[in-house]
Amino acid sequence: MRDVSKRLSTQEYLHLIGVPDLPPLTSPFDPGYDPVTLESHLDQSWHLMDSLKISMACWMIANEATTRRKIAAAQSHNVPTVTGGGPFEVAVAQGQLGAYLDLCSDIGVEWIECGEGFTSLSIAPQTAVNMAHERGLKVQYEMGKKHEGTFTSTSLDEVVARGQAWLDAGAEQLVVEARESARGVGMFENDGSFNPAFADRFAGEFGLDIVMFEAPNKPSQFALLKHFGQRVRLCNVRLEELLRVEIYRRGLHSDAFAIPNLRPTLPGRETFR
Repeated sequence: MRDVSKRLSTQEYLHLIGVPDLPPLTSPFDPGYDPVTLESHLDQSWHLMDSLKISMACWMIANEATTRRKIAAAQSHNVPTVTGGGPFEVAVAQGQLGAYLDLCSDIGVEWIECGEGFTSLSIAPQTAVNMAHERGLKVQYEMGKKHEGTFTSTSLDEVVARGQAWLDAGAEQLVVEARESARGVGMFENDGSFNPAFADRFAGEFGLDIVMFEAPNKPSQFALLKHFGQRVRLCNVRLEELLRVEIYRRGLHSDAFAIPNLRPTLPGRETFR
């Protein structure tokens, strides 16, 4: 009989009900939250964050002191920061990639996201990666266009080939585009329905350690977790949705408890994950 006077931590309880220890697998994004809000989310959930995306170009027009404060807050929790791909595309189009990378390095981000979501790049992947590495920045590449609808068999082949070219050039992570809606883009149809065959293609080509899937809303988050299970890496998750994503990942959400590859497994009742 358990000693009722014994204090039990939440982590100890999660072990008792079969919830596994998982590494951080979600990269939430900051679309322009105030520093206090961001700092509070870091206090609450830093241990669940694979990285933190300082997204879009909001950080470039906010008071610079607040941008630096937010990046410093992430660093104090050992959460890597990454800039969104839009500013990279603009910098290349405007002939100021060097200045952009200098700025990213100076404000303290550790990663930059590169992409061709709404522009055609005038430089080779190797050139961009080399320039980033010279400044101590790591590179992830976002696969897919923002305005050309869902993947087709032809466009998917092109996207996969482009992703491999960036990996060959020295990028370390790949991101599958889904924008803010997960509708009519990438792996998601106009009604938001998810195409698992497209997702499997990316997982098969690159592996779940390399590829991250943008999952900006509840249907996209739950679809990817249900399909791949607990180890899939998600990004572009809003900060206020991070805990919901992580209880679903661990089978603690009412919609996830009955799903075999998510439900907590008690000792002696192991199932394939």
